[in-house]
Amino acid sequence: MPWFVKIEEGKVDQPTFDQYVSAHKVYVQDLIAKGHKAKTGYWAQLGGGMMVFEAKSMDEAKAIVAGDPLVKNGCVNYQLYEWKIVVE
Repeated sequence: MPWFVKIEEGKVDQPTFDQYVSAHKVYVQDLIAKGHKAKTGYWAQLGGGMMVFEAKSMDEAKAIVAGDPLVKNGCVNYQLYEWKIVVE
């Protein structure tokens, strides 16, 4: 399956963002359980993060991102890219 990358930037205050972090973690754990090999994290400099995952297509990747609680609750702006790995 192709890999996808969601690069995100926070757009709400920290208390609002923090309300949805637990749900985001559960969502990513569910993606892992479904075989998407998801990983998520944030930049050390605060203000944004990234999630990488496998999906069958860009359409499926868009649906996965749309279901993320951080996206659903308007906490982040993001860009979604298909990542073409050249060395594993």
